[in-house]
Amino acid sequence: MQPVVSDRLDGLFGALSARKRVVASQLPVTLTIALVVLAAAIFSPATLANSIFLAALLFHLAIAATCLAVPWARLPAGAFAVIPLLDCLAIGFTREAGGPAFNVLSMMLVFPVVWLSAQARPYMPVLAIAGTVLSTLAPSVVQGAPLTGGSMIRTLILPLVMSVIAVTAHVVATTIRRHRVRLVQNEQDLARTLAESVRRQALLDAVLKAVGVGVWVVDTRGHTVLANRAMRTDPALGGVMDPAGGPGMLMLADRCTPVPSGLLPAARAAAGDAFTDELYWAGPADRQRAYSVSSHGFPSAGGQEGGAVITFVDVTTLVSALAAKDDFVATVSHELRTPLTSILGYLELVLDEPGHEDIREELLVVRRNAEHLLSLVNDLIAVASERMDLSLEETDLARLLALEVDAALPKAAGNGLQLVLDVEQPLPARVDPERISQVVRNLLSNAIKYSPSGGLITAGAVRTDAGLVCSVTDTGVGMTEEEQEQAFTKFFRSARSRDTAIPGAGLGLPVSKTIVEGHGGSITLHSEPGVGTTATFILPGL
Repeated sequence: MQPVVSDRLDGLFGALSARKRVVASQLPVTLTIALVVLAAAIFSPATLANSIFLAALLFHLAIAATCLAVPWARLPAGAFAVIPLLDCLAIGFTREAGGPAFNVLSMMLVFPVVWLSAQARPYMPVLAIAGTVLSTLAPSVVQGAPLTGGSMIRTLILPLVMSVIAVTAHVVATTIRRHRVRLVQNEQDLARTLAESVRRQALLDAVLKAVGVGVWVVDTRGHTVLANRAMRTDPALGGVMDPAGGPGMLMLADRCTPVPSGLLPAARAAAGDAFTDELYWAGPADRQRAYSVSSHGFPSAGGQEGGAVITFVDVTTLVSALAAKDDFVATVSHELRTPLTSILGYLELVLDEPGHEDIREELLVVRRNAEHLLSLVNDLIAVASERMDLSLEETDLARLLALEVDAALPKAAGNGLQLVLDVEQPLPARVDPERISQVVRNLLSNAIKYSPSGGLITAGAVRTDAGLVCSVTDTGVGMTEEEQEQAFTKFFRSARSRDTAIPGAGLGLPVSKTIVEGHGGSITLHSEPGVGTTATFILPGL
């Protein structure tokens, strides 16, 4: 409470004009002298008859009048110092004229001493001490009084005491001023920081209102901290922020299975799980919308609790377009497979009939290209449906791998590559041999296409605790991290393969992934640009 009152008084005092400040500083001396006159009139009327005492009182009155009359604002900044110096002289004469009973008036020297010492200029305390000395010596000199032992003690002790008061007042005042300067600076910094914070908050609010993406901020307990307008007003997301679920409850990719409570975006974000572009469905069954959901956490700072920012991007149009594209590809592929099968059948009949020896080589070329086209159509159907019919049977994976390596040897040798088989014998597995052969064939084909002459390709298989592990490693051009992330995307081809016109449709790896996952396995890539690539798939063992 006291600092507040002090600040208000300082503010009021600082708002006064130079003349009013001088009058206000002189007021304690003037009021005290008025009380002295009143006390003298009551208790010592004879003192008021003393001409010297009356002269001293008139001196005080003249000083007060000077404070009122002089335009201090027009004078140099330190001109007011003459007033407290004159106060010291007036107090000394008043004390001497009043006699021993008025020696207590020496205490009034505190007012002018503090007034001078509290100023910022370093010479002011010296003037305060000089004024104290003058208040002791000047009356004795004017009256011609001899310097007695008592007067000498007063001459020495009073200035010494006032010197301590002056230095103390100056140090305290200087400290207060410095502290106040720091406070003002801190207030200004705080005001600037607050203004910047308000500006940034306004900018953030404008951004959150402008973007069409649902933004949801949750704390570490999954409770809502902030949600923008797009999140709050989207009808399909109406119940997502409600822990009880409801019409806006999220569904898995199959569009009918509710997301378990522990796997809801807010619960996962609260647990510190960061995820990107995960597909969820929301809204009533007849008006479901698809959302790509991402979550990014932020740590606690400045005493504020951490949490996560969850974004909901409506991708219904994109998902519908992709589904339409897959339907189109599947439909066209099915329509192409029927005539291709018929073409191959008639080619077989023509090749079996005699009399076509002169065009047999050309017919074989037609059959080979038709078979390649049929294989490509089958791949399109497989990736469009994202599933594949499998005919599982007991198979030796080691023998299957050896057959595919033998079949690829001529092409590898033609490209100046060394192809090595490294496999345990035997490796029994229950798989679709034709489909797994297709996977190995695709991986070997990629390794041969993307390896420069003189490279080494190693195909291997081994049984581990995880299952049957088959890998194809090359010393080819390799892939960047971005290319590896897109490698299993349908029709994806790296920029290098396009620039160098390496043949391919971008279906080998997606088809291989569909086949391997259809067996309950997994397939991965590990690659480094300029070093090579290792493609690995794992199948469940017997």
